[in-house]
Amino acid sequence: MKLVPVKTPSVAKRLFPSYLWDVKTDSNTLYLTFDDGPTPGVTEFVLETLATYGAKATFFCIGENVLKYPNIYQKILNHGHAVGNHTYNHLNAFNYDVEIYMQNVKKASGLINSKLFRPPYGKLKLPHGKQLKLEGYNIVMWDVLSFDWEASVSKEACLNNVISKAKKGSIIVFHDSLKAEKNMTFALPKLLNYFSEKDFTFEKIEI
Repeated sequence: MKLVPVKTPSVAKRLFPSYLWDVKTDSNTLYLTFDDGPTPGVTEFVLETLATYGAKATFFCIGENVLKYPNIYQKILNHGHAVGNHTYNHLNAFNYDVEIYMQNVKKASGLINSKLFRPPYGKLKLPHGKQLKLEGYNIVMWDVLSFDWEASVSKEACLNNVISKAKKGSIIVFHDSLKAEKNMTFALPKLLNYFSEKDFTFEKIEI
C-alpha cells in the first residue's frame, strides 16, 4: 500500500500555500516534470518523445548528474525546456540540518541556473523550506505522481495514475532515471497522445 497518494490531497496544498502544487488556469494545459536526471539514454528518450508532440517540460536535475553529463543537460536547454534544482546529490531534508542542506542546494545551483527547486522525495522540513524561500527559490511540488519509479506499480498502472487524476493545470511527476525507465518509457508516449487528442498542451513551469 502506498503511503503517498497519486493525487495530492487539497489539505496538503492548504497547509503549504507558498509551495507550487499546480497552476491555476482555465486552459487545457498540463505541466510534465522529470526528476533525477540527466541520465544517458533515458533523458534523450524523453526529449525525443516530447519533441514529437511539441511538448515542453521541466527537468529537476541532480547537480552531480549535470556535472557527469553536461552535454545531455545542454540538450534539455537546447530543446527549450525549463530546468530546476534537485540538490547536488539527492539529499533527504529529514536527514540534514538546514546549513548542510543549503550548502548542497547551492553546490547544485553552481551547475543549474534556476530558482525552481524540488526537494528529493518531496521531503522538506519547515526551517529548510523557509530558508529556501528566503534565498529566492520557488518550491515546486506536484498535483499528480505517476509512481514510475515504483517496482510494484505496473507500466499500465503508471499510465492510468496520470490519465485518471490529471486535470487542467496539473503538475505531473515522472523521472528520467534508470529506476523509472521501464514504466516511464511506456507511459509517456501514450500519455502525450491521449491528452493531445483531447486538445491539451504541455508547457514548462515559469515563475
